[in-house]
Amino acid sequence: MNLTISHRGQSYSLSLLPDDTLAVLHARLEELTSTPPQLQKLLYKGKNSKALDDQVTLTQAGLKDGMKIQMLGTTANELDGVKAVEDDQQKRDRIMKERALKGPTKLRSTGGGSSSSDNLNYRFHKLIPLAHLPNPSSALDLLQRLSDDPAIRHVMQKHKFVVGVLTELAPHEHPELLGLNENAGQQIKLRLRTDRYDGFRTYKEVRRVLCHELTHNVWGDHDNNFKELNSLLNREVGEYEASVKAGTNVLGYSGEVYEQSESGSRSHGSHVLGGSGSDAILLLNDSTEDRRRRALEAAERRLRQEEEEMENSCGTAGRSAVAE
Repeated sequence: MNLTISHRGQSYSLSLLPDDTLAVLHARLEELTSTPPQLQKLLYKGKNSKALDDQVTLTQAGLKDGMKIQMLGTTANELDGVKAVEDDQQKRDRIMKERALKGPTKLRSTGGGSSSSDNLNYRFHKLIPLAHLPNPSSALDLLQRLSDDPAIRHVMQKHKFVVGVLTELAPHEHPELLGLNENAGQQIKLRLRTDRYDGFRTYKEVRRVLCHELTHNVWGDHDNNFKELNSLLNREVGEYEASVKAGTNVLGYSGEVYEQSESGSRSHGSHVLGGSGSDAILLLNDSTEDRRRRALEAAERRLRQEEEEMENSCGTAGRSAVAE
């Protein structure tokens, strides 16, 4: 019986007897991948090897000649890294609990607002990378960056968003999805990694998906209410970042800020936004306000297109923000 096992982008070909047991298969895979048998999970034809006894034969397990199998599993070396990540997470949790026990900190009032204890609640309460995937410490760093992002913290406190767990969505689990919000904020899963597990997606892409999933804390379906709030969150993220950069003009959102050149606004007259011939001449003769308006309209069109693409890659809609 010839089998092809895929693990983290690599394929392994094995030739075994139909009467060999799953234990034999697990032992061969340990030799090839350094993944202990107890940590191996084989997925094939809707089945999961974890649900089977190791002493059943390959035929009894439903395996057939020429079958392709997806294997998940963590090596012994990675387990050490996972332990270090867990220790770091426990340390962070302890620090947050100690801060909460100290009581409210006296801050200079900026008018109105809620108490510091409320502000501590409007956040991601736990960050969990997937321990069985490569480089869990890097995944945790990305989750921590999202959690600490000043613009994200700003919109979460402004809209009183509370998220129990922020974690990642493995590409092989739901290859068509970029994000998932379960039970209106109980858990948000984000696609952090590339399809081949050889790196991570760009920060701005992941953050845009996060804004989308935060919107599902309020609205389940991708209706007009959802789209209005999602657009508002993206706009507020961009405006917040623009507010901390003096002398800038916001063209888009999610940190996309256009910085005005030192020579002043007149220098923009040499940049054509689109068209040719007479259209280009008209653009060159436009006022600064007209050029800014055209740029904003282009950014809004791009935003709408990206939001539509993101809706197609979101697993939350249709569940009324409640996981299956």
